[in-house]
Amino acid sequence: MIRTTLVVGALLLGVSAVVAQQDLVKQNQDTMKANAKNLGAMIAMVKGEKPYDQAAVTEGLAQLEETARKLPTMFPDSIKGMNPADSKYEVSPKIWKDKAGFHAKIEEFAKVVTEAKPKITDLDTLKANAPAIGKACGNCHETFRIKKG
Repeated sequence: MIRTTLVVGALLLGVSAVVAQQDLVKQNQDTMKANAKNLGAMIAMVKGEKPYDQAAVTEGLAQLEETARKLPTMFPDSIKGMNPADSKYEVSPKIWKDKAGFHAKIEEFAKVVTEAKPKITDLDTLKANAPAIGKACGNCHETFRIKKG
């Protein structure tokens, strides 16, 4: 009876760990989708496809800054190889093979966002700063994200 209880307990712990890892993968995916939404809205303003909206820019930059703070802990070894089935992209194993390079890209992104945030006060300053933010975001994707298919 004790052995059965221990086995069941161990199985439940294992299932809980897998569920927690899947939740983290989903949270990461949601964070990246929020980045794309916010940066996309700013780029649309730059292109004249949407009117300039300082509140949306401020909110978007705050979200990107929050992402930059969270990124160093978003990809623990426990989720290595776990990718959402419903995504066009998957995480490259390079994140775990080149942690120093990954963290350097994160630091670059964080620096660009943090420096741009107080400078963006109107459409002209958004136009001047948005390309650097997009480039820093894309530089990480070029190395640490893989397009499926």
